[in-house]
Amino acid sequence: PCAGPVESKNEAAMSELVPEPRQKPVVPMKPVGINANLLGYIGIDTIIEQMRKKTMKTGFDFNIMVVGQSGLGKSTLVNTLFKSQVSRKSSGWNREEKIPKTVEIKAIGHVIEEGGVKMKLTVIDTPGFGDQINNENCWEPIEKYINEQYEKFLKEEVNIARKKRIPDTRVHCCLYFISPTGHSLRPLDLEFMKHLSKVVNIIPVIAKADTMTLEEKTEFKQRVRKELEVNGIEFYPQKEFDEDLEDKTENDKIRQESMPFAVVGSDKEYQVNGKRVLGRKTPWGIIEVENLTHCEFALLRDFVIRTHLQDLKEVTHNIHYETYRAKRLNDNGGLPPVTSETEENHESNL
Repeated sequence: PCAGPVESKNEAAMSELVPEPRQKPVVPMKPVGINANLLGYIGIDTIIEQMRKKTMKTGFDFNIMVVGQSGLGKSTLVNTLFKSQVSRKSSGWNREEKIPKTVEIKAIGHVIEEGGVKMKLTVIDTPGFGDQINNENCWEPIEKYINEQYEKFLKEEVNIARKKRIPDTRVHCCLYFISPTGHSLRPLDLEFMKHLSKVVNIIPVIAKADTMTLEEKTEFKQRVRKELEVNGIEFYPQKEFDEDLEDKTENDKIRQESMPFAVVGSDKEYQVNGKRVLGRKTPWGIIEVENLTHCEFALLRDFVIRTHLQDLKEVTHNIHYETYRAKRLNDNGGLPPVTSETEENHESNL
């Protein structure tokens, strides 16, 4: 008679040990459209305004490199892009000024402010590129400079006590100037773009496009596009970095129709139909730089500054810099990667 309660006690103890059957995971419901008017305003959309205020306070960096033979109007074009004297005035070489024997790298920094937004602009000029009789490997100092900037950023990044905001000197965009021959790309052009398209965003432009007729210009653009494709040269915006269908559609149009931009630069103003316009005076009239029927400068300006500036910075950071960083740390060139072994040594030292 007394066995009953003992058994019941044991049963109770055992029942405690038996795990309860797991509940099935709750399948997340599809998001339901919430009526904002009914439940009241939260304020998520203010994040855009918060980001805008922060950017306006700190400003942002943009580093643009210009590469091409002297006399193609590189400095003038950059001055036209930013509507200010941001690059050296290149009206041919002065008698005192000799053509550099090797490629020089000259970086000039400016702060440009517009609508309360500050841009720390650096223009990197490459005088001497392609100006020698023997231009073999003249792209090497440029590649070296680009990689040095990645190295500088990497060293700051791996510091234990690193800066809150690492100064960004990495080249975000390289405008490569093609001579308006109307024939085909020179071996130097192909060699440069082949080597550097892997490390920097290259945007090819046909310089001094007013030296060609409209038919010649269209034909030359198509020929350049074909040559770049045949040689497997990827220029910016690269196909594999299109993030969605909208990007692909927009960028395909640029790749297939606009590239390379046939441009004319000028920092001189003229009066045309009662309006002040940037242009170049010729015996047959004034070429209006920002008039799309005259040249594609406005397309280039909108592309580099108004639609793709942020993307140029992101591709530089997420693709080109990441590739450099991964290779550098993988090669273990003076920057030991953190492994469990080094962590243990560090702990034992402590």
